[in-house]
Amino acid sequence: MSTPISRRRLLQTLPLATLASSLHIHVRSQESKKSWITGNPAIDKPREVALNLLKPTQAQIDHAWELHFGSVVFESYGFAPRCAIDAEAMNAAIKSGASAGEIADLRESMGMNRNATNERERKEFLDAFHAAGVTCIFQNTGEEGSDPMRLIKRLAHFTKATDLMKPALSKVVTAEEIVALKKSGNVGLCFTTNGVPLMQDWESVKDELRFIRIFHELGTRMMHATYNRRNPIGDGAGEPHDGGLSDFGHAAVAEMNKVGVIVDVAHSGWKTAFDAAKASAKPMVASHTTCASLYKHFRGKPDDTIKAICDTDGLVGMCCIPRFLGGKGDITALMDHLDHVIKKFGSKHAAIGCDVAYTSRFDKEERAKLMKAPGGPADRWEHLWPKDDYQTTIEAEQSVAWSNWPLFTLGMIQRGHSDEAIRQVIGGNMLRVLKANTVS
Repeated sequence: MSTPISRRRLLQTLPLATLASSLHIHVRSQESKKSWITGNPAIDKPREVALNLLKPTQAQIDHAWELHFGSVVFESYGFAPRCAIDAEAMNAAIKSGASAGEIADLRESMGMNRNATNERERKEFLDAFHAAGVTCIFQNTGEEGSDPMRLIKRLAHFTKATDLMKPALSKVVTAEEIVALKKSGNVGLCFTTNGVPLMQDWESVKDELRFIRIFHELGTRMMHATYNRRNPIGDGAGEPHDGGLSDFGHAAVAEMNKVGVIVDVAHSGWKTAFDAAKASAKPMVASHTTCASLYKHFRGKPDDTIKAICDTDGLVGMCCIPRFLGGKGDITALMDHLDHVIKKFGSKHAAIGCDVAYTSRFDKEERAKLMKAPGGPADRWEHLWPKDDYQTTIEAEQSVAWSNWPLFTLGMIQRGHSDEAIRQVIGGNMLRVLKANTVS
C-alpha cells in the first residue's frame, strides 16, 4: 500500500521528478535543503559559491526550485553543454597530417555534437541541461563574420546533434515547440548566428540579402546585425568609432523583419544598436549584454539604447561574463543588472543570455592525452578587441556558471520580484519575441 504524499513534499520533489529519465540527480526529498545538490562537483561547487554570496533562507530556496523547474526557461543566447573531445581520434588526425584548420573544425565538432555518438557524453550533456532547468537555448551556431560558408559550419555541427538525439534534444523554430518541450520533459536548441550571411558580391541589395531566407530555412531564427567588427550593416561593439546603421543596414533589418529572423544587436556599437532598434518593425533584442549605466563597458548598452530596444517590444538579455558586469562580477552583480532593467524598463523587457557554457567533466582528461597540434593564426580576426584592465576571479566565474540557472531565479526572488515577473525574465519574454517575429 502506497504512503500518501503531502502537498509540501510533492512540491519539493516535483521539479526533479518531472525531468527526463536520463537525469541522475541524488536528492533526498526529506532533506529539502539539499535540493540543489546533484552529486556532480562540477555543478555543485559553483552552486555552493553562489549560495554563499546570496545567503538565501531555506524557504527562498524551496520557492526558487518550485518556480524555476515549473517554468519554461528559454535562454536568450548561449551555449549548450560542451562535450569532451575524443583525444584518440584527434591524435589520429594530427598523425595523418591534418591542417590547423581541419584540427580546429574537428575539435569544434566534437565539443558540439559528440553527445550524439558517445553514450558517456550524451549522459553528461543531458544531466547538465536538466540540472540547469533550461528548456531551450538560443544557441550560437556561427562565427564572427558574414561569409555563409564560415557561418554554416557550426550550424551543421548542432544540426547533427539535434538530428541524432531527438526527442531528447531537438531543433526548434517556434514558441509552441518550446512549450511542448517543457511538457514532454525534453530540451531544445533554437539557432542564431554571429552575423548576417552575405555573399559579398555587391551586385544588388536583393542578391546580397538572399541568404537570410536560406539560413531561415535551415532553422536560424536570430542573427547578429554585426559582431565585434565593422561590416557593411554597421559597426561592432569593438570598433573605436561607431557610425551607426548604414543604408544597407536598414535594408538588412527590413529583410530580417520580412523573413522572420530576430534582429540582435548584442555585439553592435551603441549607435548602430540604437539605429537598428529605430529601424526594426518587429521586436528585436540585445540577447546577451549588460547595462552600461551600471558599469561602462563597450559590450554593455546605455539606457537610451535599451529604451529603443524596449520600444520595439523587444528585450535585453543580461550575460554572465564578469568583465562585462563589472564590480565583483559575480551573481550579485548579475542581479544588479537585471534589477536595473526590470525596475527602469519593465520585467517584460528583461532576459538572461548567459554566453557561458557547462563543459563536460571528462574534457580535461581527454585534452591531457592530446599530441601537439599544428597551430592556427595567433592574431585571429575576433581577437582584435579593445583592452581592459578588469581582473576576474574564480569566485565570480563560478557564481555565474551556466549550471547555476536555478540560482538566478533564486536571486530574483530575493530581490523581491514577483513570480510572474520572474517567469517573463527566465523564458516568457524570449518566447514572446520569437512568436512576434514568426512569419507564417
